[in-house]
Amino acid sequence: MKYAIVYSSKTGNTKLLAQAIGSALPPEDCLYFGPPSPEALTAQRVYVGFWTDKGTCDGETQSFLSSLTNQEVFLFGTAGFGGAPAYFEKILSSVQAHVPASAHVLGGYMCQGKMPQAVRQRYEAMEDSPRRTAMLENFDRALSHPDHEDLDGVKKAVQVL
Repeated sequence: MKYAIVYSSKTGNTKLLAQAIGSALPPEDCLYFGPPSPEALTAQRVYVGFWTDKGTCDGETQSFLSSLTNQEVFLFGTAGFGGAPAYFEKILSSVQAHVPASAHVLGGYMCQGKMPQAVRQRYEAMEDSPRRTAMLENFDRALSHPDHEDLDGVKKAVQVL
């Protein structure tokens, strides 16, 4: 089956997942690999990657998803806050709402992703509180993500389709 891997990656985290997906699939069947583009729409299956913005996918990905027609779709993404599968499922559900009814969502995969240092500086400038402490701890946990376990997880998720 011919496929495309489309991703939007502000910090490089989602691009790492896209590359992992590409390494897990037959390269000869790949019609397109890169940022959202109409070129990807000729594929039967489209792997669509995004970074999380306010609980859903970024605007560029939203626009691309709305252009899908009858393709099979696998969603994948990264979020600075992580660790809770329920949180990731909520994001995937929100992203799935941007997929037209004529396309078929096969599944999805999410993991935590590191954030820019400017985010930590913003947290450090906040008034000392349990919330601030939790945000700083989450930032520090995210620094190693996506890690090898995350990359293996996305590979396994697409290999079973």
